[in-house]
Amino acid sequence: MIHSKVTVVFCGEEYSVSPESGLTIGRTGDVEVDDNPYLHRTFLVVSFENGFWWLGNTGSTLTATVADEQGLFQAWLNPGAKIPLAMKKLIVWFTAGPTTYDFEIHVASPAFKSVTAEPAAEASDGEEVGAATVGRVSLTPDQKLLIVALCEPFLRRREAGTSQIPSSAAAAQRLGWTITRFNRKLDNVCQKLADAGTRGLHGGVGKLATNRKSRLVEHALSTKLVTEDDLALIDDPAASGDATDSTGSTGSTGSTGSSTAPGHTEPNHTPRTEENGSGRLVATEQGTA
Repeated sequence: MIHSKVTVVFCGEEYSVSPESGLTIGRTGDVEVDDNPYLHRTFLVVSFENGFWWLGNTGSTLTATVADEQGLFQAWLNPGAKIPLAMKKLIVWFTAGPTTYDFEIHVASPAFKSVTAEPAAEASDGEEVGAATVGRVSLTPDQKLLIVALCEPFLRRREAGTSQIPSSAAAAQRLGWTITRFNRKLDNVCQKLADAGTRGLHGGVGKLATNRKSRLVEHALSTKLVTEDDLALIDDPAASGDATDSTGSTGSTGSTGSSTAPGHTEPNHTPRTEENGSGRLVATEQGTA
């Protein structure tokens, strides 16, 4: 049987995968990611079974986010789950402790191919402006700025590897916000994405997950919610379209076209925003095996 060549790329190094022995990824695997004590010794395994290449999660607590390079497909790989490597290039993100990692999987002759979505139609003259729409979720300028600030280390990195997500205090300082304002807007964007079906942003009914920032970053990067081009928003705040009032606080224009008035807090629950015909696949969760 002829096997398609599979290569894993991490920190600029390439690892060829043997169909007979596969490839282990973890703290002490064939791909030694890091000596991070929060990382499993063997976390992920690339293997060839039943005529297909697979990526399996052999860990007990950590999860991984898997997506294609276009952001059209996303899977959340729970412990014990596995998915077929059905596309030419997949990117894998996972977080262990304070560090988030990513690596690429290249399949020379995949069993399937990704179909590019049709480009979205441009807004008409009468259509509302001021909100950046991605997939099924419409983000206010402030919400997008927050996500860019958290993803900045990854967006500036040119190759797969490791980065640390900024602390809330550091991200707030980067944006010129108070920590209270940052946390409030983080609550809002996590709620909005959770309402739209993104998993892992809540630890239970009405309770936000403690690792919500890492899950938010993995989701934003894997679905192309933010890209390298969006760094211009944080490098040049004027480009985001925010309006600064006389008190120095910045209001954001939401999907309804209204702005946040000084001294008023945003609601903790943001209604779900649906958009038909976006051409983007929604995230799919891999259940435990």
